[in-house]
Amino acid sequence: MPHQPATSGRGLGSSSRRREVTSKVKEQLERDDQSQYEKENVKQEGTLKPYRQFSAEADAELLRKAMKGLGTDEDAVISVFGNRTNKQRQEVIKMYKTMFGKDLVKDLKSELNGDMWKTIKALCLPPADYDATELRNAIQGLGTDDSTVIEIICTRTSKSIQMLKESYKKLFNKSLEDDIAGDTSGHFKRLLTSLLQANRDDNNVIDRTLAKKEAKLLFDSGAKKWGTDESRFNAILVSRSQTQLRATFEEYYRLSGKSIEDAIKSEMSGDMASGLLTMVRCIQNKPRYFALQLYKSMKGVSTDDDALIRIIVSRCEIDMVQVKEEFQREYKQALGQFVASDTSGDYRNLLLSLIGETTAAKAADSASKKRRDDNSD
Repeated sequence: MPHQPATSGRGLGSSSRRREVTSKVKEQLERDDQSQYEKENVKQEGTLKPYRQFSAEADAELLRKAMKGLGTDEDAVISVFGNRTNKQRQEVIKMYKTMFGKDLVKDLKSELNGDMWKTIKALCLPPADYDATELRNAIQGLGTDDSTVIEIICTRTSKSIQMLKESYKKLFNKSLEDDIAGDTSGHFKRLLTSLLQANRDDNNVIDRTLAKKEAKLLFDSGAKKWGTDESRFNAILVSRSQTQLRATFEEYYRLSGKSIEDAIKSEMSGDMASGLLTMVRCIQNKPRYFALQLYKSMKGVSTDDDALIRIIVSRCEIDMVQVKEEFQREYKQALGQFVASDTSGDYRNLLLSLIGETTAAKAADSASKKRRDDNSD
């Protein structure tokens, strides 16, 4: 067989070898830097799940009977609103009008009052409409309820914020961004404006090199310099994915020996600090943040029922299982026990149903009876 020139070997075999070498190089690079790109999955589970035997027609019929005649069968109302998802409740509201030619929400308003009505009203709204209504209430009139504004805008996902803006425009014929800008100022105004762009990266991949780089940028913008460059904190905390930011916070601690929370507390103040701290706490552990807010709403002499209702209604289908776990871990008491001890009547029973703790009311009543009996002895 005649000898083939070396150059004639270039072709399929050479191309195949190049692909093989390239593949090996990629594999080696991945092995050498396997910690640079990591993935993270965060588990979320709601306590309120789709009702399996759901029938919008049957529920509409049940609610009609519950409000017919003298008095209201609140247990029937709770059996529907405390055990149906938002999507299912919207179907019931539509079916009620189809079957009886009446507005279910108006009928319920005429039958209920107080915190029970507030909770039912919240449950009748789609999530984005509810957030939009809460924000409208927080910013209209004299003064702004900054804590509510922060709780909603600084904790929602980009998708939720986009839907929230659309709902706000639909319900009030106003721009949420304009209303927020008109009611706030300074760095806090810029933070909220940035968040309302709903432009946060949402992937779950960690770039460890970027995390180290941006941790240093944050350090150089705060603890390392005279005065704080709030715009640098704003740019990084608003645009990066929550997964990426958790890695950045880890690297910040390694670099400075101080948590990002402590850095914000020492470098900033007022609403800007509150907004950034809320973001950081949600990025680190959102269920723990809402567990803390629930605790704050119930501790002390009086109850912040507006906050209690808003958090339970907004989280019961998303991550209330994890919120309950964090509450138990932080405060050594079940969330259900806390709610049962701090509320009463049908309002209490509805909240407990939403968080999957219907037996907590009986336990709280038994404990209360025992205390009364002990005091009478």
